[in-house]
Amino acid sequence: MALLVEVAGGRPGPWWALDACVDTAPYGDEGAWSFPPDGGDVVDGWLRGRGAADSKLAAAMFCRVAADLHARAEELSGGLAVLLDVDEHTGGFGGARAYLADAAAVRPAGVMIGYPGPDEVVVGGRGLWRATIAVHAESGHSGSRRTTPGAVSRAAQLVQLLEEAELPYTEGDFPLPPKLTVTSCHGGEGFSVVPGLCELGVDLRTTPAFDGGAAEHLVRTAAAELDAVLPGPTPTVITQVASWPPYRLTEDQQPAAALLEAAVREGLTVRAKTAGPSNIGNMLAGQGIPATAGFGVRYEGLHGTDERACLTDLPRVHAIYRQAVLRLLTDGPAPP
Repeated sequence: MALLVEVAGGRPGPWWALDACVDTAPYGDEGAWSFPPDGGDVVDGWLRGRGAADSKLAAAMFCRVAADLHARAEELSGGLAVLLDVDEHTGGFGGARAYLADAAAVRPAGVMIGYPGPDEVVVGGRGLWRATIAVHAESGHSGSRRTTPGAVSRAAQLVQLLEEAELPYTEGDFPLPPKLTVTSCHGGEGFSVVPGLCELGVDLRTTPAFDGGAAEHLVRTAAAELDAVLPGPTPTVITQVASWPPYRLTEDQQPAAALLEAAVREGLTVRAKTAGPSNIGNMLAGQGIPATAGFGVRYEGLHGTDERACLTDLPRVHAIYRQAVLRLLTDGPAPP
């Protein structure tokens, strides 16, 4: 599921981890690309192809950091783990989960994830709560003398209830509000059949003020209202699919502080950011492990057409990560 490289220091101390995925998003419409998505060629200092930005360059850079540290391991405290995950784009994070479940591996005190982008260090993200909702009705012929709504009609009413539900605004230090999106609707077999089942998919992005419990309560309240106003033959069934907590590091919390400090030492102006989309940092937060989830090279076409990443940025970004890791493994300013 993944490749794990460990560099043990010569002195006791906490371990830290670098994480980069080597799987990729699908190509999409290959005809829309102006170059082959699996080409891997370099043009004008840019590596072109699917996965160049997310995140082949980070994987190569982190391997080089590990090689750099291996040569001076005896002077380091704790250790460094480099994880190359091949189950990231599925959202399963099987490699990271296997790493954390491995009794022989040292649990990291924090993780830096190599998503691209040179202007921001991602120090947090909204969480998520996802569920499928099964809405039932009496099935029958569309031309019959029925007066009760079908499953699709009941599901449409539920979508309206969900989208009209009140969500809290931004609160406290967390800069983003929660968000609800109905992402799928499946029901029906043809024009002449009134379906007895329609299934919805709902995605709620959560915050500290609106967590997974609050998200579940909102959905169940809407379903109960539907069943009371438009009763079906059986109650609406809600099945939770996933739940990850929101997270946010302060700028003086490790490993964010080391990465931000190293960027300043390299002359970059980098801001801390809380991301709207979820990422592997949410999974780590659920394990009590602080993580940054993005700082890297310039890029274009991430998950879209003509993905490419700037190779000429790599030396500077590598220097920043190297300094940050050395800061963590020496408990002081990074040595030259």
